[in-house]
Amino acid sequence: MPTHLKRYYGANHLHFITCACYHRQPWLASQERRDLFLTVLEQVRQRYSFVVVGYVVMPDHIYLLDQ
Repeated sequence: MPTHLKRYYGANHLHFITCACYHRQPWLASQERRDLFLTVLEQVRQRYSFVVVGYVVMPDHIYLLDQ
């Protein structure tokens, strides 16, 4: 991780997260895989008690906006 990046943490702040599949492979291209991803995301969201404000699932990457 580059050391010049500053990280700021705080309550009630929004976080924009971008995540790409390995080698940008379209692992989320099928409805079944997207549904599985959303099921796991919901399980993790409940376990760690965070709020998902919005999300976009593309064939090879995702965007999350959480709080």
